[in-house]
Amino acid sequence: MFYSDEIVEEVRSRNDIVDVISEYAGLKKAGNSYKCCCPFHTEKTPSFTVSREKQMYHCFGCGAGGNVYTFIMKYENFTFPEAIEYLAKRAGITLPENEMSQEDKKRQSKRQMIFEVNKSAAAFYHFLLTKTERGKLGYKYYTENRGFTDETINKFGLGYADIYRDALYKYLKSKGFSDTIMRDAGLVDFDEVKGPKDRFWNRVIVPITDINGKIIGFGGRVLGDAKPKYLNTKETDVFIKNRTLFAMNIARHSKRKGIILCEGYMDVISMHQAGIDNAVASLGTAFTEGHANLIKRYTRDVYLAYDSDEAGVTAAMRAIGILRNNDMSQRIINLKPYKDPDEFIKNLGVEEYENRVRNALTGRIFEIDNIVANYDLNNPEEKTDFMKAAAKLLAGIPDSTERANYIDTVSGKYYLNKEELKKLVTSAGMAGETEVTVPVEGRQTYSRKEENPMEENQKYLLTLMVNEPYLFDKLSGVITEEDFTADVIGDVAKEVFRQNKEEGKVSPAKILNMFNDAESQEKVSAVFTKEFEFDTTPSVMEKALTDLIKKIKTDNLDMQLKNGGGNAIELARKKSIINKLRINL
Repeated sequence: MFYSDEIVEEVRSRNDIVDVISEYAGLKKAGNSYKCCCPFHTEKTPSFTVSREKQMYHCFGCGAGGNVYTFIMKYENFTFPEAIEYLAKRAGITLPENEMSQEDKKRQSKRQMIFEVNKSAAAFYHFLLTKTERGKLGYKYYTENRGFTDETINKFGLGYADIYRDALYKYLKSKGFSDTIMRDAGLVDFDEVKGPKDRFWNRVIVPITDINGKIIGFGGRVLGDAKPKYLNTKETDVFIKNRTLFAMNIARHSKRKGIILCEGYMDVISMHQAGIDNAVASLGTAFTEGHANLIKRYTRDVYLAYDSDEAGVTAAMRAIGILRNNDMSQRIINLKPYKDPDEFIKNLGVEEYENRVRNALTGRIFEIDNIVANYDLNNPEEKTDFMKAAAKLLAGIPDSTERANYIDTVSGKYYLNKEELKKLVTSAGMAGETEVTVPVEGRQTYSRKEENPMEENQKYLLTLMVNEPYLFDKLSGVITEEDFTADVIGDVAKEVFRQNKEEGKVSPAKILNMFNDAESQEKVSAVFTKEFEFDTTPSVMEKALTDLIKKIKTDNLDMQLKNGGGNAIELARKKSIINKLRINL
């Protein structure tokens, strides 16, 4: 961390979370809190809640949550220090220079220099493309081969890398950039014998930006038959491929539903030119959990427009599993008879493409359509095997009504006995066979993430104690911070008990400052914003607390025994004592 705890807390306390989030979303008063539709995913009914008292937010739809720092980091894609600096400036606070170590200053300076050198490189490439005779080769490719207009070329800052292997190096050198920063930005490679060589040459160039529009890298498509056909910047301090999606900075502001995920940036540019500005693409890597989490900030609806060849189908299968594990909807756009969105739009037009989007297949149907090719449905045995495979896919649908609708659709589409398929789905569900197995290029398996009951119980108890402070005294000697053992919950509990003892109250937003990664912050925010499923009158609370504490203490003993810690007889004796526990308020 670049700044002291005191500075971090001062900046947070001077930025009221309701005021800050109101600048991004239309909050409305709802009881003691404020509500709106979540800015991190698409929803019709507001489930995004902001508490002025706790200085925290939480979405009960997608699970996003945290304090004012978390919100700014997530919405603006800032690092923690960048969020501090942004909020300090907003509150009129001057940050002390000496709070940053020399090492941290170097790291921050390096990031800024990479942004600067990338910006200069992009300007150089764009100038070559649009203002020089040599750039006409690249301009011809963009306008004639791809059909891009001048407006599109300027909008995306498209460029051209010359046939000379050190043209960029010489330009950047003349601008005062060091060899080190050129190398660290992935723009120039250095050889002790051959000297500097531009990474990109004889290629058309596509600048890659982060979520805020800062240039973090480049993609280049070769002009000719050289290999590789497409080349991207290597990973740097600012360019992390599995967390970057091309054109996401534009798509996140689109008024269109969801995000359309493509394989390449040329497809994305074509679609944006056609007015489909919610298209994005991963860069030189397969779709990852990091990509899913980035999309999930803005929507849960994803349309896959991958190539219609075998490799595209395999990639789509993999993406479906990742999206499903992240509770995001998946729809697959049928591009046949063409290979990719660019070819499709050029030949059949935008209107037909829009029609294909409206009729996109759900992920489950797409999976079933692709596994059916492995079975001969005229063979009774193979038809049975297909029904069992389809049943496993359908058994993974948690909603009973949706599951019934899928059974009806699949049985009708493939002329299956509906009642027999229903029985197989029920059997697969009871046996826990709900994983998705895809027999394409090596079997890929995806399964739903399960909540940890032990962790949920500990979160629930901690929430009760924070919301009802009198419980700290009432449960003294019964429950301590040592009883909270699950993941980050243990760290939270220690700070909660410390604050209650030393400060007389618990500050949830302050506790969140202890955690820098988004996953931990969301988990912690859920502790402080979890909704009660019962009223909090003493009589009702007594039974709830008794059951909850028994479960927590028993689970901890079971875990201790499982890990080989403690005598089985002694642990059994402790369990017997716990079973007699009764909480009186």
